[in-house]
Amino acid sequence: MRSTFKVLFYLKRNEEKKNGQVPVMCRITIDGSISQFSCKTTIDPKLWDISAGRASGKSNEAIAVNRRLDAIRVGINKHYTDIFEREGYINAEKVKNAYLGLDQKRLTLLTVYKDFLEDFEKLYKSGSRSKSTYYKYLRTYDLLEEFIKYKFNRKDIALKEIQPAFITDFDFFLRMEKGHSHNTVWIHQMPLRKMITIAVNKGWLYRDPFWEYEITAEEVDRGFLSEEEITALMDASFRRKKREVVRDMFIFCCYTGLSFRDLKNLTTENLQTGFDGHPWIITRRQKTNVSSNIWLLDVPLQIIEKYKGTAKGDKLLPVPCYETLRNSIKEIAKECGITKDVSWHMSRHTYATQICLTNGVPMESLSKMLGHKSIKTTEIYGKILDKKVGNDMQKLSITLNNKQKKTSLRLVSGM
Repeated sequence: MRSTFKVLFYLKRNEEKKNGQVPVMCRITIDGSISQFSCKTTIDPKLWDISAGRASGKSNEAIAVNRRLDAIRVGINKHYTDIFEREGYINAEKVKNAYLGLDQKRLTLLTVYKDFLEDFEKLYKSGSRSKSTYYKYLRTYDLLEEFIKYKFNRKDIALKEIQPAFITDFDFFLRMEKGHSHNTVWIHQMPLRKMITIAVNKGWLYRDPFWEYEITAEEVDRGFLSEEEITALMDASFRRKKREVVRDMFIFCCYTGLSFRDLKNLTTENLQTGFDGHPWIITRRQKTNVSSNIWLLDVPLQIIEKYKGTAKGDKLLPVPCYETLRNSIKEIAKECGITKDVSWHMSRHTYATQICLTNGVPMESLSKMLGHKSIKTTEIYGKILDKKVGNDMQKLSITLNNKQKKTSLRLVSGM
């Protein structure tokens, strides 16, 4: 059923100008909803025909005003028809905003993204979300801005212009122009998908352009250190105290499974005596806000004692900035003869695989200590462990084959 729709022009007589002119207003009425705005024109009230809702006579002023009002009416009618046919639901405010272009001011991809970033920044500053996640969103924003400039030679793109081809073209841009791997492309497509979801949920976009596009993260090996490599790090000595601090913080994470951010956030209050009378770390992961309760082994206890009273404020440990830790641990690992590309997060994988699962800690207990939302996330380490078992058995097979080589030959020759 078509809506009742009316456009009326009237004078705002209580705002008469010094020259006696009065502003002309427009009122849109649709099914009882009313919205009004200034026509940005004035007229001598003596020339106004109230019943007709327009200027009377053939003076130059009356003709000019009526042309302006006719143009406004045509524009409003067009937007009314467009919105009604597109959405099936319409009100006066929607039509007014469409005519004045108010909705278009924010219906662009990067404007929606900026609004999201402003809100997310407040969340991470309040401690509700991770700063690193904020910077991931920020990096994707920069890439989208670069892509739009590269592809369209523009600063932004209207949401209504985003078609499935935009998504696939952004994918191609990330792979070919930026040289990103599949998983990095996946990481940057997720924030874009988030912005599209926001736009769809708010009614700013009427079809999800991701409907033809699918991408999932490819499973990759999560590296971890072997027992021998951990020992090599622990036995190393350093001339510079800063290097020793970096090594100790890394080893601490190898024996607790804490990420950098959660390590940095630790305070003396997080170190508590548990129900069993043993020291525990009781905290929540910043990334997921899931509780992470860790029974402390001897190595991290020794590190806590070693640095007792050296951290600023109420912090438990003197943790350097992430850039220092990330770069220094790579250099330290090389000096210790470790050929793996050691990342800081490898310490968390090492705790899960080498320290816990290899030594029989149940998956459920590990999931609780790592602060995972789902045990499915923890099960990834079980797959890594299977690979380790396979590698270990291959080494065992080679050793046994070497020992049994002569016996095997005698058995063969005796057949």
